[in-house]
Amino acid sequence: MARRGAPAGGASARKRSDRKREPLVAEVDGGRAELVPDRERPRGWTLLLDEAPQSHVDLDDPTYLSFEYQRRIGHMIDLAAPAQQPLQVVHLGGGAFTLARYVAATRPRSTQQIVEVDAALVQLVRRELPLDPQARIRVRSTDARAGLGRMQDGWADLVIADVFSGARTPAHLTSAEFLAEVRRVLRPGGQYVANLADGPPLAHLRGQIATAAALFPELALAADPTVWRGRRFGNAVLLASDLPLAVAELTRRVAGDPHPGRVEHGRALADFTGGAAAVTDEGARPSPAPPPSAFG
Repeated sequence: MARRGAPAGGASARKRSDRKREPLVAEVDGGRAELVPDRERPRGWTLLLDEAPQSHVDLDDPTYLSFEYQRRIGHMIDLAAPAQQPLQVVHLGGGAFTLARYVAATRPRSTQQIVEVDAALVQLVRRELPLDPQARIRVRSTDARAGLGRMQDGWADLVIADVFSGARTPAHLTSAEFLAEVRRVLRPGGQYVANLADGPPLAHLRGQIATAAALFPELALAADPTVWRGRRFGNAVLLASDLPLAVAELTRRVAGDPHPGRVEHGRALADFTGGAAAVTDEGARPSPAPPPSAFG
């Protein structure tokens, strides 16, 4: 789950980051932010918002993705184009800029735009976990849908949505009208990736798949098997495009993760959706709140 102040880089920023190995707490627009040091990685940090884990960053190794859902998005980024090919990427939701750092490290010369409504969180992350000053990353502090609406048609190779407010995806980012804006900003053949959170009975997840299917002919969904079976609350990552997806390779990679996941597509995914209706602005609701045990 996953957010400008003046950029901070170079030796002084590194010394400041190295020095601060105690948890850092700050009030941001969305609540209480904590940066907790990773005791196993000298420059690793976890971002929490109101005690909900949002992002993990290793400043020494931006290719390291700790959270399982971010690993799955990483696989999708890797398969979006040939290795090292630069991409134009829109990130809706910033967190600690984990995925933007990953793209910059694995695909140099990529151009990226982060849209994050929480300006205070953006300032905190840029100050304490500075971006590589050579990375082509622009951060806009505005609502995700409003920011998307200002982007030109066909600009992006990839749009990644990982937007949570109080651990819930806002309602206006769950509808077919929102996905129509995503599709407008994507170039032909571009891909949409969304981090979705849900638990039993998975009605929200099924509705989001149905909504994406109304806009994109090709879909795949990656999740933990226990989430698939509706046994617990968790994350599922949706991939959508107007061209065929690298489903076989994505399936192999997700199955080989430290916590293996499962990928469904085609008829199996349609059957899982179970006739759910696409979501419109008029009937949109936020994603379900996670149970108290979700982050225990």
